[in-house]
Amino acid sequence: MRFLTAKKIHNGRGWLPEGSVIEVADDGAIISISNKPNKEAVFYGGILTPGFVNVHCHLELSHMKGLIPEHTGLIPFLKNIPLHRNDFTEEQKKAARHEGYHELLQNGVVAVGDIANTTDTLDVRALDQLHFYTFVESLGFNEANAQRSFNFAVETYNTFAAQQSGEKLLKQSIVPHAPYSVSSALFRLIDGHKEGVILTIHNQESEEENKYFKSKGGSVPELLHLLGIDDSLFTPSGRSSLQSYLAWLSPGHPMVFVHNTFTQRDDVRFAQKRCNEVFWCLCPNANRYIENRLPDIDMFLSEEATICIGTDSLASNHELSILSELHSIKNYFPHIDWETLITWGTWNGACALQLQNVVGAIEPGKKPGILHITGINELQVQPAVRRIV
Repeated sequence: MRFLTAKKIHNGRGWLPEGSVIEVADDGAIISISNKPNKEAVFYGGILTPGFVNVHCHLELSHMKGLIPEHTGLIPFLKNIPLHRNDFTEEQKKAARHEGYHELLQNGVVAVGDIANTTDTLDVRALDQLHFYTFVESLGFNEANAQRSFNFAVETYNTFAAQQSGEKLLKQSIVPHAPYSVSSALFRLIDGHKEGVILTIHNQESEEENKYFKSKGGSVPELLHLLGIDDSLFTPSGRSSLQSYLAWLSPGHPMVFVHNTFTQRDDVRFAQKRCNEVFWCLCPNANRYIENRLPDIDMFLSEEATICIGTDSLASNHELSILSELHSIKNYFPHIDWETLITWGTWNGACALQLQNVVGAIEPGKKPGILHITGINELQVQPAVRRIV
């Protein structure tokens, strides 16, 4: 057993009373939390928090770090990805995703929601140091080919589902990539695959997406043409992308909307009224990398939205650090307090991935990992984090 204390302890939901002491078992399980002084307790400067939960990551794209220029906008960014598809050997890709995996560990992440278009990440899941929720993306904008596209995703999903888990949890579901890359027929096939599972989607990452659904305008048609996709049968709805595609999904799925850079108040209200459970995943450093813009976080707060945090991929970010994402938000929205930010990076993320019974909070019976963070009040210097449990 170990006893830990600090000047401030955040349990995932908020600050614990000053002088709180955490009792931890050798296997990392939280035994108790006490307000009584304990001479055996090791004192840490800075703060203690649960381990971070990265709700949105693309480990399979780790080999593309630094290849795509910043501030291009989403459509040019997406055009760049196929250009580098054959630039790397399988060994180079493997080395890069393993490096990305260990970067997550070093930055205090204990669970990750990882996007997969292939089965490449089976090897890092097998390392058994992170809880994984693998979101197998399905893509296909041609209505006639929806079943073929879905069958490919099912085959990938089944491979992940067959993987044996060790100490860490391994979960998976089939999800749509983005509104402009999934047909209404494919949305419905995804919806019917597993009742009530988590669905996540790249949502309103660019204003071009909304233009396409409202009037078939913007630069999305150019991207689809480049990819050899015929969108002649697509009819714009006259509404935003979110308000269009949610009609093709059952409200019983917990929804994790990712990026939300151009999401408006009426979209938030629409989603939260229609869906039983909604999480808004922000990836601020990736948003700045691609669009050089951040979501309207104050608007989300005013709508009492449940916010969680992701990093996106190393193709669109300089590092895989939840603390760096929180620090960026604090720099641009200094009125948001660290108590709230840490909740977004821990408890809310655990709930978004349905892992709250295991991680996300320093509570008896859980194994959340415990992080020691210093420098959170020095806005010009990124705080430092290390895992101590």
